[in-house]
Amino acid sequence: MQPANRLSEVQEYYFSRKLKEVALLNAAGCDIISLAIGSPDMPPSPQTIDKLCEIAARSDAHGYQPTRGTIELRQAMAGFYKRWYDVMLDPETEIQPLIGSKEGILHITLAFVNTGDEVLVPNPGYPTYTSLSKILGAGVVNYNLREDCGWQPNFDELEQMDLSRVRLMWTNYPNMPTGGDARRETFERLVDFARRHAIVVVNDNPYSLILNSHPISLLQIPGAKDYCIELNSMSKSHNMPGWRVGMCASNAQYISWILKIKSNIDSGMFRGLQLAAAEAYNTNSPAWHREANINTYRRRRDIAERIMRALGCTFDPAQVGMFLWGKIPDRYQDTEQLTERVLQEAHVFITPGFIFGSNGCRYIRISLCAKDERMNEALKRIETIIK
Repeated sequence: MQPANRLSEVQEYYFSRKLKEVALLNAAGCDIISLAIGSPDMPPSPQTIDKLCEIAARSDAHGYQPTRGTIELRQAMAGFYKRWYDVMLDPETEIQPLIGSKEGILHITLAFVNTGDEVLVPNPGYPTYTSLSKILGAGVVNYNLREDCGWQPNFDELEQMDLSRVRLMWTNYPNMPTGGDARRETFERLVDFARRHAIVVVNDNPYSLILNSHPISLLQIPGAKDYCIELNSMSKSHNMPGWRVGMCASNAQYISWILKIKSNIDSGMFRGLQLAAAEAYNTNSPAWHREANINTYRRRRDIAERIMRALGCTFDPAQVGMFLWGKIPDRYQDTEQLTERVLQEAHVFITPGFIFGSNGCRYIRISLCAKDERMNEALKRIETIIK
């Protein structure tokens, strides 16, 4: 037997491969401090956990659930968008709960892109936009994000591209990995771009509540709902990465197409997860969010900035989100030369920017998802090896 041809289009995900190496180093007694993956290390609110336990204890809560999600969850998601972004969504027709927003990338691509069509993917950008497009037989067309443009799309470059086969465009603001913040002007131009070229623009928006004083949504722009889709996730904003609860929002027609795909691939989430997620959306007030997330991430961000300076890297202090993105010194041949030295000598795991695309080859990314004491220990180790 031979595997399907599509496997030749992709490699095992970088973190999946690298974490095996890290596990071996830990087994050898190295005590690796991971500042690589953006997996929040704090718990959800107590109300969220209590609701999950309450529903799980019920004998009638363990059956199959509707693929479109419970009405309680969809209403809570609509309330979340109204409260944080002042965007009105119809919970009956304009919201689709997801098993994490990563799943949404698959369903949206299947719903809108035929084999041989093309997809616009940011460079640098989340690797799954590229890998899933390739797995599904779509052509990947990269568009540039650069530091001198604040990591925003260059619309002059986009307009010069051959867009005749492009069906979908992935955007991600606030941006991962660069920390470039969302801008209303960028969103306005994206909506106009989608309308004029008949391209569905999808904004992946899980980071807007992390170290960001002015969270905005693409769906705030007039007309956006007619041409665009927004993904969101509870992983970052509500400290629930392992729960796998996300959502997409758009017009009723788009949501119905996505549901048609999703209903043929999976079933609804466990009812306890859905009602606990609804509880999280309904009770996680701005005050809770500030205390549980913003204050913690601000302290850690300060440590991450000190690590960047110790490494001789430069960075934009206006970045938002749960990572810090920095440019490496010229003395290193490439970013992996630096990250491998830090891993092997200081036993600190930092993400090399090349995994996000060629425009990330001179950058590194530090995650804020480690305890303060571990981040301080990482700083001490790095200061020891970097002279």
